[in-house]
Amino acid sequence: MAELTESGPVRLRRSPLAHLEDRMRAATVTGARGVALTERPFLTMVNLRVDPASEAADRIEQALGAPLPRQCGDTTSSAAHAIVWLGPDEWLVLSPSEATALVAELKEALGGAPGSVVDVSANRTTLELTGPAARQVLEKGCPLDLHPRVFGPGGALSTTVGPVAVLLWQLDDAPTYRLFPRSSFADYLARWLIDAMSEYDGPEMP
Repeated sequence: MAELTESGPVRLRRSPLAHLEDRMRAATVTGARGVALTERPFLTMVNLRVDPASEAADRIEQALGAPLPRQCGDTTSSAAHAIVWLGPDEWLVLSPSEATALVAELKEALGGAPGSVVDVSANRTTLELTGPAARQVLEKGCPLDLHPRVFGPGGALSTTVGPVAVLLWQLDDAPTYRLFPRSSFADYLARWLIDAMSEYDGPEMP
């Protein structure tokens, strides 16, 4: 989408869920069974592949200011970035930093070593689900065991919510979850979550 100005057309950035912003806000439930859904658009996401035992991995860890997580479900973070394990030699770097600069920094750290650094920010958007009932909402359509004894803050796994494939990351004990669906499936997932939240907007059954 572009807007015409005196200096020529200007590309306007529009998130995949901008059209549902009002619906997500209206679906918010407060109180003991509260839950809220928001989009956190335009987060930089960089797919990183490198041998974790290599000197290149050491340089990349220095650039990120955090170690690369080594086990399935693990995440690490620094003041500027979060790193999610995707595979034995693959990670997703999440950052508010500008994508071009981050990719350039990581490619420099990778040097000539085998691996890759790819900006995948446009592939996904970010949904944030938070509140006392957030886990119960997800449990309606997620096959993972989300009980705190199994899945807690810092955990991130690839799964499905409803029929949509997502990367699911729990941030804290509120609980707050971030879901990373492909942009083309974000509308369906957001509507699914809004519907799943609706039963909590009413008096609690005895």
